[in-house]
Amino acid sequence: MTLAQHDELLTFDQIANVLVSEEVLTVSPAELHGWLAGQLASGARLTPDLWLKTVCELLELSGLSHETSKIGLIGLYQQTLGQLESFDMGLSMLRPDDESPVHQRTEALGQWTQGFMTGFGYQGKQTDQSLSAEAKESLTDLSQIAQVSSEDVEDTDEAESDLMQLEEYVRMAALMLFAECNKPDDTQESAPQAMH
Repeated sequence: MTLAQHDELLTFDQIANVLVSEEVLTVSPAELHGWLAGQLASGARLTPDLWLKTVCELLELSGLSHETSKIGLIGLYQQTLGQLESFDMGLSMLRPDDESPVHQRTEALGQWTQGFMTGFGYQGKQTDQSLSAEAKESLTDLSQIAQVSSEDVEDTDEAESDLMQLEEYVRMAALMLFAECNKPDDTQESAPQAMH
């Protein structure tokens, strides 16, 4: 498996390959990426070792079997933090590519959002009274989007348009929450808990 070079973004399929190589079938690339983005948005910062340890707890692994898995997952952490911190609001959520059926991408959006809510919640931020009304409203919206079902979604132009709007809303909400919870004076390192 070849992972992306420094100037290329890691893709959904590459992270899927990492998970398959580690025999992880219970967590999707979208959910893992959402969970990481939620952790970072809430203010958590992890060293590479702590990040890999946290991933193993999340994926219920005793350790990672392949060096390429470690490289890929550290790359994903760096890529995601870099996107969240960039001024061009360039966060791209890991999801199947545009050629994939709408229902698959809808399912991935739900998984990403679920992961984000779980990751964000570990730092206790969801009950943080200092969050703005806008941030709290976004969290409420995200918790509803996390329940999105792909069962009744058909591959129509309308469904495509609805999905694009939802994706953009989730993306902007994640960036807004990151901006609110990561002011320059509060970037202390904090260890997350595992998902289970």
